Parts: sequence; structure tokens; C-alpha cells
Amino acid sequence: MLLMRVNAYLRRTNIPATRFGREVVGDPNFVLELREGREPRRRTIERVLDFIEAAEAAAHPERRQ
Repeated sequence: MLLMRVNAYLRRTNIPATRFGREVVGDPNFVLELREGREPRRRTIERVLDFIEAAEAAAHPERRQ
């Protein structure tokens, strides 16, 4: 699920995977390692999903409830 969300976000935003990993978790290899089977800790998963949700909310403020 996490990898699907990250990949979809990267496609929508056209942000390089290395930039995403560096900005969100401080690891430019994060997405590559996810694609290779890395299983991040629960807190890292929450951090990534929180980042994506906040970015999407900022991009689409009309969707806020």
C-alpha cells in the first residue's frame, strides 16, 4: 500500500524519487529501496503518508472538510 501511494504521488507531481526520499525521510534511496522490498518502520510509514496527505490537501484546498 505504501509503495502504491508513493508511486501515485510521484506520478502526479512529477517529483523525482530521490528528491521525495530526501525531503520526506532524509534518504534519497528510500523509494528505490521500497521498490526493492524495504519494509519501513511504522513511524516512517506514518510520516510518509502524512506528508502525502498534507501535500495533497495543500494542492486541493477545496477538498478539505
